[in-house]
Amino acid sequence: MNTLVINLTRFGDLLQTQPVFAELAADGQGVGLVCLENFAGAAGLLRHVDMVFPLPGAELLRAVDTDWKKALVRFREFAGEVKRRFSPVRVINVTPSVAARVLARHLSTGETLGFCIDGEGFRRDTSAWAAFLEISAANRGLSPFNVVDLFRRAAGLGRLPAVIDLAGASAEELAAAKGLLDAAAPPGARGFVGFQLGASEDGRRWPVEHFARLGDAVWEKYALAPVLLGSGGERGLARRYLAQSRFPAVDLVGATSLPELAAVVSRVRVLVTNDTGTMHLAAGLGTPVLAFFLATAQPFDTGPYRPGSVSLEPDLDCHPCAFGTVCPHDRACRRAISPETAQQALFSFLDDGRFPKGGYAGARAWETVVGEDGFMGLCSLTGHDAEDRTAWLTLLRRVFRQFLDDEPMRPQGAPLSLSAGAARDARAVLEDSGALLELLSGQAQVLARAPHPAMKDKFLATWRRVHALWSGHPRFRALGYLWMHLSQAPGVDMAGLLQLIERHARLVAAAKRLVGQA
Repeated sequence: MNTLVINLTRFGDLLQTQPVFAELAADGQGVGLVCLENFAGAAGLLRHVDMVFPLPGAELLRAVDTDWKKALVRFREFAGEVKRRFSPVRVINVTPSVAARVLARHLSTGETLGFCIDGEGFRRDTSAWAAFLEISAANRGLSPFNVVDLFRRAAGLGRLPAVIDLAGASAEELAAAKGLLDAAAPPGARGFVGFQLGASEDGRRWPVEHFARLGDAVWEKYALAPVLLGSGGERGLARRYLAQSRFPAVDLVGATSLPELAAVVSRVRVLVTNDTGTMHLAAGLGTPVLAFFLATAQPFDTGPYRPGSVSLEPDLDCHPCAFGTVCPHDRACRRAISPETAQQALFSFLDDGRFPKGGYAGARAWETVVGEDGFMGLCSLTGHDAEDRTAWLTLLRRVFRQFLDDEPMRPQGAPLSLSAGAARDARAVLEDSGALLELLSGQAQVLARAPHPAMKDKFLATWRRVHALWSGHPRFRALGYLWMHLSQAPGVDMAGLLQLIERHARLVAAAKRLVGQA
């Protein structure tokens, strides 16, 4: 059976879909991929993909602006080519955009999983996991799950251990990378450390001067030459680095194709990076990672999916900040993690092959591990496991996993160690939630028997109170978005709403058990 995967996202997210391809191939399926044309080069780094169909997204958008009829013809030609050459029996779409949903509709000849549209043109998600993936993509910081695991579950997979290993570079490409690095290396170099200087936005970028000081320290102690990596648009960062560094570096910013980048990343001892596609590339190639997560970036949802990798985030109450907000602290998070903190961690790794426990002044340090549930998890190296934020994400992970799988709610483990104030606050919201859901269930049952307008108004008012209670509270906002998404899905009738109310009531009861008694 041929399964076609649609992923119209960027470089990093495309690489993070690797476990989906691996699990499909392990099931004996032929695997095809539709990706954006400008990221098709990344498809060569993926394993278990039999055919790749680059979508000319920019061309189609230009055609829509000039002649929508020609754009429609070109779109149908593309869809026809995919069907003719690959004949997909099943389509898995992991991109929630309208364009990707429409494409999935046109390419499907059988089952569609993930994000799609129904026969009337309404958006439809085939599972609660897909709904949660869309919610977490738009509201980073609310999810206790890494996006790799969300891709797997939205695709209807995730029953097998995740295999993140990428195809990587060929022997010839690795040899060429070695020759390139050796030729550019300063005299006396004993190896290389990769530095990814850029990020998707400036606020998420560790300062260039910090990279320069770290690079100088690595060269002085180990004679390891920093290799500067990044896209052509980041050449200015490389120039600033070289101007501030006292020692030489190999500047490859804007000078490598994606296969060449993979070969170079495979040749460095460790990659020091911001939250970027290059970070996910290194994780998929088995290159150790030391990553910075600043501003809106947080390692719980986009951290490197490779055990032993370490993510550093500023030890500030305001981190991570929400998307679209103006920082009132002059981006203090960018300065919170000093070069000396990163140096201590990196030196320990270069000496012992592991990042240390303790230290990390100004930072919360998280080591990537595989959790008991088979999903990626994080273990604190700095004693932050007991913080309210970490405990709450642990609670969400326990209850959401069973809720999204539509399994009986049996939360494992003892109640979590929230602070007295946080536990009291959570219990109050959960008590109100239980009462409102019980009221809503009673109103729904009355409406199911006799749909009186007055009772309908009362039901809608209670529904809004539930949504306002959850969406207005930082710790419950993910539940609020999920409640709205699932309860407003097209085709949900009163019987479906009653089932959904009951599922949320069980989730609330499970959360109350994990919060514990006063």
